[in-house]
Amino acid sequence: MSPTTAIEATQHALMMVLLLAAPALIIGTLVGLVISILQAMTQVQDQMLTFAPKIIAILLALLLLTPWYVNTLISIGSKYFNQMAGAVG
Repeated sequence: MSPTTAIEATQHALMMVLLLAAPALIIGTLVGLVISILQAMTQVQDQMLTFAPKIIAILLALLLLTPWYVNTLISIGSKYFNQMAGAVG
């Protein structure tokens, strides 16, 4: 494996980590923002009101996105295993 190939593989892996983490992070941020706005409007400052909805929303998002995660990881894994087999053999 040449250094260029290793760098490209690393860049691709980092982009995939960002792509796979983005939905949960975005949903958590949006739910937190909405709850914070509601807390500011009602002047209720209970910390549990921010954590529980975020946890539930992120878990639901991960549950709904599981097939996409699995398909993405399988395609990436098979691509890199095929590249390794071609480099060795």
